[in-house]
This record gives sequence, C-alpha cells and structure tokens, in this order.
Amino acid sequence: MATALAPRPDPELIPRHVAIIMDGNGRWAKQRHLPRLAGHKAGVEAVRRVTRAARAMGIEALTLYAFSSENWRRPESEVSDLMGLLRLFIRADLAELVRENVRLRIIGDYRRFAPDLVAMVDDAVARTARNTGPILAIALNYGAQAELAAVARRLAERLPPEQIDEAAIEAELETRELPPLDLLIRSSGEQRLSNFLLWQAAYAELLFVDTLWPDFDEAALRDAVDAFGRRQRRYGGL
Repeated sequence: MATALAPRPDPELIPRHVAIIMDGNGRWAKQRHLPRLAGHKAGVEAVRRVTRAARAMGIEALTLYAFSSENWRRPESEVSDLMGLLRLFIRADLAELVRENVRLRIIGDYRRFAPDLVAMVDDAVARTARNTGPILAIALNYGAQAELAAVARRLAERLPPEQIDEAAIEAELETRELPPLDLLIRSSGEQRLSNFLLWQAAYAELLFVDTLWPDFDEAALRDAVDAFGRRQRRYGGL
C-alpha cells in the first residue's frame, strides 16, 4: 500500500527564505564509530533531501552554510575531503538543479578554493542563471563579519557618512537578490549563529533543533516550518 503524502503546509505560513546551519556531521559519525568523512557524506545526502523538500513546500530561497571562513582551521585532510564532496555534489546534482528550474547562488569568497573547483562553481552558477524558480544559495568560505566589513569599505569609498543607512547596506549584502530571511535553523542542539547571516537574521525566527544534520529530513523541515507558522512576528511592534 502506498504511503499517503503529508499535507502541504498552508502557503500563508510558509517562510519565503530559510537558512540552515548544517551542524552535527562529525558527532553523527562518532556515534556510529565511523570516520568524519562518513558523516560529511551523510550530510550531503541530507542536503539533497532538504533541498527537494524545500522546493516541494514552496520555499522561495534556501541558504545552506556549507563552509565557513573559520573552517580553514580544521585539519588539512578534512578540508580536502569537504572540497572533494563539493566537487561530487556539483557533478551529481547540477543536472537536477537545471531541470528543476533552480537558481544556484553562492555567497562568500569561494575564489580562495582551488582553481578547478572555482571553475566548477562558476559553471554551475552560469548554467542555472536563466532559471526562474526557487533559489538555492550555498555559503562557501563565508563569514558574516567579513561580509559586513567589506560592505562598509565599499560604501565608505562611494558615499558620505550621512548617506550610509540600512537600505544602502542591504543593497550591498551578498544576499541582496534573495527575499528577506524569515527562518534560520541550526541542527545538532548548538545554540549560536557562528558568524552566519548576522545582519540578515536581525528579525528572522531562530530555531535550534537537536537533530544531527545527517538525520535531518523532510519531516524535520516540515516541523520547522510548522513551528515558524505558529510564531507571531511583531518586528518591534505590539
């Protein structure tokens, strides 16, 4: 007997833009007495599940924190493994993104990566540039403090101080093409933002869940969206 699909959430209660700090790959592997690489591989499978679920729910933009500017501090072998998984993800999933009308965006200074990987990322972005559907934004070598410092430098070169306001900053952010951030999720039970979308999260709903990222799936995303729908967003008002 076929399993009945869960009802789709009320469109009025679905966040337009969801961001996820994908945390817990290492602990997932450790619990299973597996190498950390196995956890990262399982994490890639979770990315596939969640990106497909987000599209099915009608979420307009999904931003995933894949590699932070602080991740360079990890052992060289682990960084190399992460770069290899990014290559595999692009090779394996780009055709699906093109077919499903997904627009791929990158935030962060990914040009610090190896030249062949930079070329792969550029090609993937270019091949989805004319798509008109949901946005999948991947944060690569991203740090929010560095983003804001760069915005400040650019604006200081062009504008007098009295003209630098919130709108001017918003227009320079790497997320300027995305809808405002509605919901930020962190997996694995940790309760901090870890230098991710600090400006954008000013009025986002924050949700910290105990699920380790490799175990995060459609049901977990649906639970998060349902929790978002139950919250009242006042933006400083009553």
